[in-house]
Amino acid sequence: MNLRQMQYLCEIAKRELNISAVAAALHTNQPGISKQVKLLETELGIEIFVRSRNRLSGITPHGRKIIEMAQGITNEVANMKAVSRDVVQKDSGSLVIAVTHTQARYVLPEVIKRFTARYPKVSITMRHADPEKITEMLLSGAADLGVTTNDPPALRELAVLPVREFKRVVVVPRGHKLLRSRRLTLKELARHPIVTYEPAFTAREIVVRAFDKAKLEPKLVISSIDADVIKTCVEQGMGIAVLSEVTFDAGRDLNLAAIPAGHLFDPSITKIWLCRKHYLRRYAYDFIEMCNPRWSRSAVEHLMAERPTTPGVTSPRQNLHAMRKSLKNSKDPQTRQKPHRRGGAVPATYANPID
Repeated sequence: MNLRQMQYLCEIAKRELNISAVAAALHTNQPGISKQVKLLETELGIEIFVRSRNRLSGITPHGRKIIEMAQGITNEVANMKAVSRDVVQKDSGSLVIAVTHTQARYVLPEVIKRFTARYPKVSITMRHADPEKITEMLLSGAADLGVTTNDPPALRELAVLPVREFKRVVVVPRGHKLLRSRRLTLKELARHPIVTYEPAFTAREIVVRAFDKAKLEPKLVISSIDADVIKTCVEQGMGIAVLSEVTFDAGRDLNLAAIPAGHLFDPSITKIWLCRKHYLRRYAYDFIEMCNPRWSRSAVEHLMAERPTTPGVTSPRQNLHAMRKSLKNSKDPQTRQKPHRRGGAVPATYANPID
């Protein structure tokens, strides 16, 4: 039994039993993989895979348990290597962030600028992904951090750190009649076509939930994963949009205007997802602390060490209420912002870690 065999098992499961894909990913040949798997099965005395005409067609019940153990072994090996790199190469390495477009475009650049100034030898890769892909990348170790406004799925392996909060604004073309409204109402918004995010994103869910609660039917006409695309559609007169205030820049979005809508919609909370199974390099903790000074390494490690009794959350509304209740407004001077004004600078609020 050896580590190479464990790696083969994990890749076979990951590549959905496609041996040729496994061979290509690991830069080896198919016969070698098949031979090693068969040797392992012989040593264990059980069949890990179901075969049909010399092809893998499934995983046996016992095989699933063996593969789960193999994944644990390969994870721990990767963690040991990461620990050694933390000692030998303290300030160099790589940081892979699985991130949604809005966070990559509007929230992370300022943090990354400060991070790269402190760690010039650490390369950062931002991989754009939807929430489902972020989960996959974190669990497999393909990403160190996930950044999104979505809540993680109900998996005990995942931990979530709320780091920033942004209010919602209604983005409209310059001169739009909604700009004459003293205080927006959902009834007013329901009369206009709305450009929004695709169903997988929390931002769309928040909009739909607000209208449902008011027993109103929103006119959702165009969906996108990209806030810039949404704003372009608004600029072209295709509708209005409900976006996080961080996406609106009066200096750049010259043909658009933003109307405060925090009284109508739940805020957008930027969250960092982590996988409890994987070791984090020292500079990864520093990156998290740069996102929110209250998330020190000790605070993150404390959260990571906790094992939730019930994985996941109950409902979006309950989760938001619990998160905001357990977080207090930061006393950091840089977070004290003036009230939001149409066309003005975008305020942001840091969220404190859970006590």
